[in-house]
Amino acid sequence: MSKLIVWTYDWVPEGPRGFVRDIRLRWACEEAGLDYAVHTVPFDERGPDHLAHQPFAQVPFLSDGEVELFESGAGLLHLARKSEKLMPRDPAGEAQTLQWTIAALNSIEMVSVPWWFLEVTGAQENNLAGWLESRLDHMERIFTEREWLVADRFTVADLLMADVLRVAKLRAFGNRPAAEAYVARITDRPAFRKARADQLAHFAAGDKKRAAKA
Repeated sequence: MSKLIVWTYDWVPEGPRGFVRDIRLRWACEEAGLDYAVHTVPFDERGPDHLAHQPFAQVPFLSDGEVELFESGAGLLHLARKSEKLMPRDPAGEAQTLQWTIAALNSIEMVSVPWWFLEVTGAQENNLAGWLESRLDHMERIFTEREWLVADRFTVADLLMADVLRVAKLRAFGNRPAAEAYVARITDRPAFRKARADQLAHFAAGDKKRAAKA
């Protein structure tokens, strides 16, 4: 069996560390016990070789033998097909895992990331706040009704939803105890803590390499 390769940048600034989306693929591999390695592309020089693998010069992308995928959601679903720990094998459970994985990307992250970007650039009156608040209200209702999104257990849908909600700054919109408890519980899993620590160490090593070249 070929070894999975998770591709990320060799370095990023302090701000996004712990949130760069290769963490999703690292986390999924840790949860499933899949053997993987982390390879890098230059942050400063996003040239033709990078674009050949990721047409938007972003990360992560995933290599699995002859299979190559970009976009973290696509990579997560590929990994989920390798392990029942990430996705049930019954048709209903698999369909609902797919449904909630897409919901995390299309219904939550599609709103939260533009809101976050405009917030950090100072454009706070951006008309996205109300939209995001409404989406978070719906998720709060969901989390008061269930512990997991699918199949009464952890799946890749929970992994992605929790990671998306980490960026959404739940407390910026008032208390949402069910959602906050959900994110805290999911991100307290050993696989997430290892994936985050590994990512932070990876970029810290990048600091040293850049300093040595300066």
